[in-house]
Amino acid sequence: MATKVLVVAHLEGKAPIKVLGGLVSLAVSRNSGAAFSFAEGATVLFTLVALAVAVVIVRTLPRLRSVGWAVTLGLLLGGALGNLIDRLLRAPGVGRGAVVDFISVPHFATFNVADSGITVGAVLAVLLSLRGVEVDGTHRARTGPEGTAE
Repeated sequence: MATKVLVVAHLEGKAPIKVLGGLVSLAVSRNSGAAFSFAEGATVLFTLVALAVAVVIVRTLPRLRSVGWAVTLGLLLGGALGNLIDRLLRAPGVGRGAVVDFISVPHFATFNVADSGITVGAVLAVLLSLRGVEVDGTHRARTGPEGTAE
């Protein structure tokens, strides 16, 4: 959230700033939809989904005993809350606000730090699940093609 406050305060209405030899541009844009500006008319739905994700993660915390899952859930929660705050507090109104995006790379969507947290958290969740790591730190047994333990 702090990055969005800084970007809006210092870059809103100004020309994009190119960094890393022009590979990345920093410029404020607003997104009322999901990734890649998908479903811009469903802002209220995305607000509810972000709220539900945050509640599920917080309810999972008492069982958390895995460092990997702690990092994963922290990234997902931070990202969900970062974008949820935008949806709740930014124009055009509560639950309908547009998310501030500001990182742009060629041939890709414009995004923000919260989006990056969600993406990295999702990848880690898939990897931990594939490795059989449970939230409580235990490992489930892998099963072979016939459902037998390997």
